[in-house]
Amino acid sequence: MHLVDQIKAKARTIVQTVVLPESYDDRMIQAAELITKDGLAKIVLLGDVSVLEAKAGELGVSLAGVELIDPKSAAQLEGYVAELVKLREKKGLTAEQARETLTGEDNLFFGAMMVRKGDAGGMVAGAFNTTGDVLRAAFQVVGTAPGMKTVSSVFLMVTKNPDFGENGVLCFADCAVNPNPNAQALAEIAVSTASSCKSFLGADARVAMLSFSTKGSASHEDCNKVLEALEIAKGLDPDLQIDGELQLDAALLPKVGDKKAPGSAVAGKANTLIFPTLDAGNIGYKLVERVAGAEAVGPIIQGLNKPVNDLSRGCSVDDVVSVSAITAVQAQG
Repeated sequence: MHLVDQIKAKARTIVQTVVLPESYDDRMIQAAELITKDGLAKIVLLGDVSVLEAKAGELGVSLAGVELIDPKSAAQLEGYVAELVKLREKKGLTAEQARETLTGEDNLFFGAMMVRKGDAGGMVAGAFNTTGDVLRAAFQVVGTAPGMKTVSSVFLMVTKNPDFGENGVLCFADCAVNPNPNAQALAEIAVSTASSCKSFLGADARVAMLSFSTKGSASHEDCNKVLEALEIAKGLDPDLQIDGELQLDAALLPKVGDKKAPGSAVAGKANTLIFPTLDAGNIGYKLVERVAGAEAVGPIIQGLNKPVNDLSRGCSVDDVVSVSAITAVQAQG
């Protein structure tokens, strides 16, 4: 079974509520019908209800089973206003400003507040809005996971070689968010990605902190950052299987791992790769995708207290469906 199909099957086991705030994009309305019919999640669409119903009719879409909420008249609005004022009190946010933010045309802050308050398990947006706008609402309202300050991303790389990772699937991070993470951020990325590995691959992470050096084969401040991040990550999660610094071949190839890092529980069998910079991660995943013919599933946002995922503005309806299933699985725990 393909990885995305496995994720969809898992989403159906404990159905979660996912809010799609960008109902003004036809793809979201079309995806809502497909997600609902496939039992992947309970969908909430935000917007003027009469407009949504009319648009669905024009598109030939059934919204049976989809919840429609107009933020401007929602029963939750005043409670959300009070919560947002409390969250942003140090910034001097007034109730009037909070209400304007929550009833803004993009619906992002209202959707994020639904997630914060448990009225939805997760949110999917970005078909219309920029990544910056989506993450701003997520960061300010949903917040980061306990003990974390770093929001990052992971790609699930489905390779053609079953000897790599978990039956050919590897977790790559961070490939989309943090340009040059310091040691603390890099450690938090490692811990978040290990959790994502468990959620999506059903396996304990074997985390390789990547570098151009293996176990001191080179001396440089960039290597020192990776070593510092390794120790911080061990402190954040003492049970984590993690090692570094490791070159890519030492992380993935048993013979090289045994030679360069003998006795390591990770070298030669890593399923989770943590890149030292966004340059390395972004180049790495695209190289594996384009040259080696791997499929990149993601980016999946991680490190938030509850799941919010960002779409490409060029996404297809099927992309919205897949990312909603991913978000539902994250919401399961």
